[in-house]
Amino acid sequence: MRKQLRRFQDGFTLIELMVVILIIGLLATIVVQNLRSATDKAKRVKAQADIAQIKSALDRYYLDSGSYPTTDQGLSGLIAAPTAGNVPKDWGGPYIEKIPPDPWGNPYFYQSDGNSYVLKSFGADGVEGGEGKNADIDGSSSS
Repeated sequence: MRKQLRRFQDGFTLIELMVVILIIGLLATIVVQNLRSATDKAKRVKAQADIAQIKSALDRYYLDSGSYPTTDQGLSGLIAAPTAGNVPKDWGGPYIEKIPPDPWGNPYFYQSDGNSYVLKSFGADGVEGGEGKNADIDGSSSS
């Protein structure tokens, strides 16, 4: 009889297993939330790096041409010589290999009159303004 009782005492009870599963679930939730915020931060850093690269290309374009590509010419004026509008005489490009989309898949916003420009990403929501991951990432310049 004693041997039979001992055999039923080995192992874990259902409640013990449920507590362990609950703890594992809570830990997994915490890890996923931390990864999600790290992903959002990485996308913002990537957008800032892209904007810095585009700004560098715009500055080289300005040094060669004496003006920035206009809004109508767009950022594609950094890849191929513009054929309309204020066509630069000394286009020395391409100034950048390609214009990447922002990390959320949207094109970077570019607006210029030739003397200064506005360059930005509208963040995760793709709409101007916002806070946190939806905040704008600005790379504007005025000369």
